[in-house]
Amino acid sequence: MTEITAHHGLFKNTNLHVDDTGGPGRAVVLIHGWPMSGEAFKAQVPALQEAGYRVITYDRRGFGRSDKPLTGYKYDTLAEDLHALLEELDLNDATLVGFSMGGGEVARYFSLFGAERLHSVVFASAIPPYMKQTEDNPEGPLTEAAAADMAAGLSKDEDQFYDGFTRQFFSVDGELKVSDQQRQDAIALCKQADKKAALACMAAFAGTDFRADLPKVSVPALVLHGGGDAIVPFEGSGQRTHATLVGSELHVIAGAPHGCNVSHPEEWNDALIQFLAK
Repeated sequence: MTEITAHHGLFKNTNLHVDDTGGPGRAVVLIHGWPMSGEAFKAQVPALQEAGYRVITYDRRGFGRSDKPLTGYKYDTLAEDLHALLEELDLNDATLVGFSMGGGEVARYFSLFGAERLHSVVFASAIPPYMKQTEDNPEGPLTEAAAADMAAGLSKDEDQFYDGFTRQFFSVDGELKVSDQQRQDAIALCKQADKKAALACMAAFAGTDFRADLPKVSVPALVLHGGGDAIVPFEGSGQRTHATLVGSELHVIAGAPHGCNVSHPEEWNDALIQFLAK
């Protein structure tokens, strides 16, 4: 456990909570989804460590155990936070695994910093290329009305919102694919998030266009997605990312929800470890 300080933006000393297994293996950086924290990867860290990798998770600013500044929740700043972590830990030949919202940091990283420190990347249940449904992005899976409803629900009642959100996060066609204890664990992580940060990041993942970032991905890539994802539907996200990244690999977990790293950890971990070995 350590802290990385991001020296940029209005709040120039934002401390990010980092968990690093250490060791000589190649680094795998797991970037969590909204609105949870690095603890959401507790089913992945031991498996990756056993496979010989140095595993690093961190809490995005505003979430988990990291500082919660008033601003800094657009993707340029979030990608700068990721870069600060790679620099501070002096990581090279690393693999970035961006889950859901975390896929946005992975995509934007290439536009800002290139591929110098990277070996490969994974877009896991990830939001690119562009979530918002617009005239020039009709395949976007998130309508403006749905985004507004999400923001209104979180603003009105956090407890009620997170209860409903986690049900959808782990369900396929209304059927919960995890235990209720696992869902309650996820709710506990959600409640660590600062409300203003959660709302700002909601706007960021809903409204940021990564279509110009994806073609800059110049390292091997895996798209890993749940086939029954109701939060970030595969057809509007992972399928399009795979098509954009020529030569990328694709693994769809049949019948799996958005939170497929929790509901189907063995298949998720196996797909990732097989990709990492290449």
